[in-house]
Amino acid sequence: MLTAEQMSDRLEIQDLFTRYCFAIDDRDWQALDDLFTPDAKIDYTATGGSAGSVSEMKQWLDGALGPCAMSQHMVALPNLTFSGDTATSRMILFNPMMMEDGEGKQSTFFCGVWYHDKLVRTADGWRIAERSQKLAYMHATENAKGVRTV
Repeated sequence: MLTAEQMSDRLEIQDLFTRYCFAIDDRDWQALDDLFTPDAKIDYTATGGSAGSVSEMKQWLDGALGPCAMSQHMVALPNLTFSGDTATSRMILFNPMMMEDGEGKQSTFFCGVWYHDKLVRTADGWRIAERSQKLAYMHATENAKGVRTV
Protein backbone atom coordinates (compact mmCIF):
# COMPACT_ATOMS: atom_id res chain seq x y z
CA MET A 1 0.00 0.00 0.00
CA LEU A 2 1.28 3.47 -0.87
CA THR A 3 1.90 5.94 1.92
CA ALA A 4 0.43 9.44 1.80
CA GLU A 5 3.85 10.82 0.83
CA GLN A 6 4.21 8.29 -2.01
CA MET A 7 0.77 9.19 -3.35
CA SER A 8 1.62 12.88 -3.09
CA ASP A 9 4.92 12.37 -4.94
CA ARG A 10 3.18 10.51 -7.76
CA LEU A 11 0.47 13.16 -8.11
CA GLU A 12 3.01 15.98 -8.05
CA ILE A 13 5.07 14.32 -10.80
CA GLN A 14 1.98 13.65 -12.91
CA ASP A 15 1.06 17.32 -12.51
CA LEU A 16 4.61 18.27 -13.57
CA PHE A 17 4.20 16.20 -16.75
CA THR A 18 0.78 17.77 -17.44
CA ARG A 19 2.19 21.28 -17.04
CA TYR A 20 4.97 20.36 -19.48
CA CYS A 21 2.42 19.35 -22.12
CA PHE A 22 0.43 22.55 -21.73
CA ALA A 23 3.59 24.70 -21.77
CA ILE A 24 4.71 23.13 -25.05
CA ASP A 25 1.30 23.31 -26.73
CA ASP A 26 0.72 26.89 -25.51
CA ARG A 27 4.25 27.85 -26.64
CA ASP A 28 4.89 29.13 -23.11
CA TRP A 29 8.65 28.61 -23.11
CA GLN A 30 9.16 30.54 -19.86
CA ALA A 31 7.03 27.97 -18.01
CA LEU A 32 9.73 25.38 -18.70
CA ASP A 33 11.94 27.13 -16.14
CA ASP A 34 9.54 25.90 -13.43
CA LEU A 35 9.48 22.33 -14.76
CA PHE A 36 13.18 21.56 -15.26
CA THR A 37 16.14 21.98 -12.94
CA PRO A 38 18.42 24.90 -13.93
CA ASP A 39 21.12 22.44 -15.07
CA ALA A 40 18.74 20.00 -16.80
CA LYS A 41 19.85 18.06 -19.86
CA ILE A 42 17.24 17.67 -22.59
CA ASP A 43 17.71 15.40 -25.60
CA TYR A 44 15.12 15.35 -28.41
CA THR A 45 17.52 13.92 -31.04
CA ALA A 46 15.67 10.58 -31.30
CA THR A 47 12.94 12.39 -33.25
CA GLY A 48 15.27 14.54 -35.34
CA GLY A 49 15.41 17.35 -32.81
CA SER A 50 18.17 18.95 -30.78
CA ALA A 51 19.80 18.49 -27.39
CA GLY A 52 20.98 20.99 -24.82
CA SER A 53 20.18 23.05 -21.75
CA VAL A 54 16.75 24.43 -20.90
CA SER A 55 17.76 27.82 -22.31
CA GLU A 56 19.06 26.29 -25.54
CA MET A 57 16.00 24.11 -25.93
CA LYS A 58 13.57 27.00 -25.42
CA GLN A 59 15.19 28.75 -28.40
CA TRP A 60 15.13 25.56 -30.46
CA LEU A 61 11.48 24.83 -29.59
CA ASP A 62 10.39 28.26 -30.74
CA GLY A 63 11.74 27.57 -34.23
CA ALA A 64 10.96 23.85 -34.42
CA LEU A 65 7.26 24.22 -33.61
CA GLY A 66 6.83 27.28 -35.82
CA PRO A 67 5.39 25.30 -38.76
CA CYS A 68 2.74 23.71 -36.54
CA ALA A 69 -0.62 25.44 -36.40
CA MET A 70 -1.57 23.20 -33.47
CA SER A 71 -0.09 20.44 -31.35
CA GLN A 72 -1.40 18.23 -28.57
CA HIS A 73 1.16 16.60 -26.33
CA MET A 74 -0.56 13.84 -24.41
CA VAL A 75 1.41 11.77 -21.91
CA ALA A 76 0.20 8.65 -20.17
CA LEU A 77 1.20 5.69 -18.05
CA PRO A 78 4.22 7.06 -16.20
CA ASN A 79 6.18 4.15 -14.81
CA LEU A 80 7.86 5.76 -11.78
CA THR A 81 10.69 4.34 -9.70
CA PHE A 82 11.68 6.25 -6.55
CA SER A 83 14.94 6.38 -4.63
CA GLY A 84 14.71 8.96 -1.86
CA ASP A 85 14.54 12.42 -3.42
CA THR A 86 15.13 11.15 -6.96
CA ALA A 87 12.98 9.22 -9.39
CA THR A 88 13.06 7.82 -12.89
CA SER A 89 10.15 7.67 -15.27
CA ARG A 90 9.29 6.05 -18.56
CA MET A 91 6.01 7.12 -20.15
CA ILE A 92 4.17 7.33 -23.43
CA LEU A 93 3.82 10.50 -25.50
CA PHE A 94 1.16 10.68 -28.24
CA ASN A 95 1.65 13.86 -30.22
CA PRO A 96 -0.54 14.88 -33.16
CA MET A 97 0.44 18.16 -34.81
CA MET A 98 -1.61 20.01 -37.42
CA MET A 99 0.14 21.67 -40.32
CA GLU A 100 -1.08 24.19 -42.89
CA ASP A 101 0.61 24.32 -46.28
CA GLY A 102 -0.08 28.00 -47.03
CA GLU A 103 -2.68 27.09 -49.64
CA GLY A 104 -5.46 26.29 -47.20
CA LYS A 105 -4.73 22.58 -46.97
CA GLN A 106 -4.29 21.00 -43.57
CA SER A 107 -2.43 17.83 -42.74
CA THR A 108 -1.50 16.05 -39.56
CA PHE A 109 1.74 14.59 -38.32
CA PHE A 110 1.53 11.89 -35.65
CA CYS A 111 4.37 10.85 -33.40
CA GLY A 112 4.60 8.26 -30.66
CA VAL A 113 7.50 8.53 -28.26
CA TRP A 114 8.70 7.08 -24.98
CA TYR A 115 9.93 9.80 -22.64
CA HIS A 116 12.72 8.75 -20.28
CA ASP A 117 13.15 11.14 -17.36
CA LYS A 118 15.27 11.58 -14.27
CA LEU A 119 13.54 13.68 -11.64
CA VAL A 120 14.63 15.33 -8.42
CA ARG A 121 12.73 16.70 -5.46
CA THR A 122 13.70 20.35 -4.93
CA ALA A 123 12.61 22.98 -2.40
CA ASP A 124 10.07 24.04 -5.07
CA GLY A 125 8.78 20.52 -5.75
CA TRP A 126 9.65 17.82 -8.26
CA ARG A 127 11.61 18.89 -11.35
CA ILE A 128 12.89 17.12 -14.45
CA ALA A 129 16.70 16.89 -14.35
CA GLU A 130 17.10 14.87 -17.55
CA ARG A 131 14.73 14.12 -20.42
CA SER A 132 15.38 11.95 -23.44
CA GLN A 133 13.23 10.19 -25.99
CA LYS A 134 12.94 6.88 -27.75
CA LEU A 135 10.98 6.99 -30.98
CA ALA A 136 8.14 4.48 -31.35
CA TYR A 137 6.59 5.71 -34.64
CA MET A 138 5.97 8.68 -36.93
CA HIS A 139 3.25 9.08 -39.53
CA ALA A 140 2.56 12.12 -41.68
CA THR A 141 -0.45 12.78 -43.85
CA GLU A 142 0.06 14.22 -47.33
CA ASN A 143 1.75 17.58 -46.81
CA ALA A 144 3.21 17.30 -43.31
CA LYS A 145 6.93 17.40 -44.02
CA GLY A 146 9.91 18.38 -41.92
CA VAL A 147 8.25 18.43 -38.49
CA ARG A 148 10.03 17.41 -35.30
CA THR A 149 8.37 16.48 -32.05
CA VAL A 150 9.36 17.38 -28.51
